[in-house]
Amino acid sequence: MRTSFAATSFFFLALLVLSVPGALAQAPAAPAVVSPTGVLEFAARITPTSGKPEPVRQFTFYLLTRDYAEIVREADAASALPSREEFIDSLKVSPELKTWMKAHNTVNIATQEVELGLTAGEIISIPEFLAAYLQANSGITQDLPREKYKESDKTAHPEHYKKLRQNYLAALKKFIESHRQTLASISIYLDPVNPAHLWNKLSVEHSRKVARLAPEYAQTKYLAGKTDTDLDGRGIFLAIPAGSYWLSTLGQDAAAGDMRVRWNVPVALTGGKVARIELSTLNAAEARSSMP
Repeated sequence: MRTSFAATSFFFLALLVLSVPGALAQAPAAPAVVSPTGVLEFAARITPTSGKPEPVRQFTFYLLTRDYAEIVREADAASALPSREEFIDSLKVSPELKTWMKAHNTVNIATQEVELGLTAGEIISIPEFLAAYLQANSGITQDLPREKYKESDKTAHPEHYKKLRQNYLAALKKFIESHRQTLASISIYLDPVNPAHLWNKLSVEHSRKVARLAPEYAQTKYLAGKTDTDLDGRGIFLAIPAGSYWLSTLGQDAAAGDMRVRWNVPVALTGGKVARIELSTLNAAEARSSMP
């Protein structure tokens, strides 16, 4: 009977030890659960010239997964301007002028620099330059060589026409070389046919398109969140997955006094933590005075 009791006691003691491991050894602590998201708090203030910092109130800020500068480049590539050479090839001007513009790497032919730099050979060989020169000097009644042929001779008497025209251009070239002052003001008469006007128009339209596309790309492809600042210029983004972001105004200007600024600031978020950033004129992506 005693043997049976001892065996039973040993059995219950062993069961107690197995059931309560802490009686013999400390159990390992369970790992803490870290949130996969973080919080971004920010304050935006602008300091006008000779003024105090002012909060940027009721202004929309965007949290992006891509640098806004890269987004702008993406939009630019999606609506790229033609190359200068492609643009020149598309123009309805003489082949001679196209060749000249490519050689001089310009589409602006109506400048004082061009006017003063033209050679007599360029003027007589490029139709647009010749027409502008003759218009600018139409009031000269002496010395300026005159044509001694008619355009009708070009088909009626081609050989005679060719000879007379060659003689005329040779005399005109010699006159230009010895009267450089007659180049003055020809840029005025080149302006109506200046390809720079069309190029500038295309450039402006392209810039407007990029300015429209970039914010659209940012909000449809790379937006992690957006929020409006309060009356103290503060804003917050909650439950944002950990990672690298850019706090941006999408190229829009925030203003205070004579200062207009834009922000595009990188920020890193860690899961379970709060990141804080102060936006000011010092870390603005672009800052300029609104004064002329």
